[in-house]
Amino acid sequence: MKNFVFIILILFFSVSCKKELVKEPAKLIEKEKMIDIIYDLSLLEAIKYQQPLSLDSVESNPTKFIFKKYKVDSLQFAKSNMYYAADYDSYKEMFDEINARLDKEKKSTEKKLKAEEKKAAKNKKAADAKKAAEAKKKKLKETPKDSVKKKVVKKVNIDSVKRMRRLQHKGL
Repeated sequence: MKNFVFIILILFFSVSCKKELVKEPAKLIEKEKMIDIIYDLSLLEAIKYQQPLSLDSVESNPTKFIFKKYKVDSLQFAKSNMYYAADYDSYKEMFDEINARLDKEKKSTEKKLKAEEKKAAKNKKAADAKKAAEAKKKKLKETPKDSVKKKVVKKVNIDSVKRMRRLQHKGL
């Protein structure tokens, strides 16, 4: 009797493992399209987290925009997501691909930001040099021409010079 119960349990478990947990929905979203949708939704969530006020100015719901872009509705997305999530390995592969795309986009964006920062620093240096040159030019224009350094000639009264010579000749 124990062997019989044991054999039935093994058969039950082997049959139950083969059975699909979630049935395929009628309007299943293709795997590649599903990856694109999840990717875009991930970007939206990142934007909401990083800059929460940036999406407040948008009058429509960004998630609805994504569904409209891919011509799916939220129920179709939810059922397809549940179907793909039932197969853990396949679902993990989908998210690994999404993470790879996000990392690639992140590296590309970081490269662009570094290039823009270098360009901005270069422009700032050029602008600072230009301002310095303009300030120097302005300073030169403001200084009058007669204030240029000249030999300082002491004005001497001629009468006093003659008097000094006379005194020297007389021995005083």
